[in-house]
Amino acid sequence: MTETAFDVQGQIAQLWIYPVKSCAGIAVQQAVLTRHGLQWDRHWMVVDPQGEFLTQRSHPRMALIRPEIAEEHLLLHFPGQEPLQVPLRAGGGLRRARVWKDTVQAWDLGEWSEAARQWLSRALQTDCALVRFDPAQARQANEHWAGDDDAPVHFADGYPLLVLSDAAVEDLNQRLVQAGEAVVDVRRFRPNIVIAGVQAHDEDLVEQLQVQELPGVRLRPCKPCTRCPIPDIDPETGVPGTAVGDAMRAYRQDPRMDGAITFGMNAVVLGVDAEDGRAPVLAVGQTLAGDLQFA
Repeated sequence: MTETAFDVQGQIAQLWIYPVKSCAGIAVQQAVLTRHGLQWDRHWMVVDPQGEFLTQRSHPRMALIRPEIAEEHLLLHFPGQEPLQVPLRAGGGLRRARVWKDTVQAWDLGEWSEAARQWLSRALQTDCALVRFDPAQARQANEHWAGDDDAPVHFADGYPLLVLSDAAVEDLNQRLVQAGEAVVDVRRFRPNIVIAGVQAHDEDLVEQLQVQELPGVRLRPCKPCTRCPIPDIDPETGVPGTAVGDAMRAYRQDPRMDGAITFGMNAVVLGVDAEDGRAPVLAVGQTLAGDLQFA
């Protein structure tokens, strides 16, 4: 049998989940893949007393909150504080939560709500609480970009996955070094999937990415990821800067997004409804392949 030739072929070099929206990520070797994205990704969110979501944009200290999935619990770590531990399924009543233009009903943490509120409020120095996504809520990616694909999302900004090539980060780092700035790593860009073995920004041009080890499972990059100030926040210190944004502004103004800076591609998930009911598992080392489109 003749093997199918693809324009682009690479390997999953890194997988990341971000259990609490805008807090630090967790590098994993494998993760269950659903139409919502990777399991536990953006499953929780920090909100103010009115239910509005908080992010590093206004609260850069969130970069220092390090989540951990430990057996049946979510643990949150922050410098100088004892870890917060809540059950993964903790839930009490439903409350209003807003993420960008979407208002949904989310679960509070029931008997763990007050402990979480006190812990987060101390860490972030503002009154805030933790909520968990209610799977019964119907929150969908923007149809303008997702098209007819069924693309539900939890508390992600708008799409199930963010895909980035490691060559794109290497290219940016070369520009940073030339400008006399320090290099950065992929944590600045909060991808779910980092691809090795492809050209810088091939993810911008590929039509679909087939997971070769998972027949039928495909990722469709559908919208360039516009960049806010978060890539300029040092994930080690939570201190904002300007070097990364300045470097990207010099070469990543994207006509597809009216000149906004883009880096990486938002993607939807196709072909994950297996007949036997088992969700596929993405893993580091798996092969992604696809053809380029230049429209």
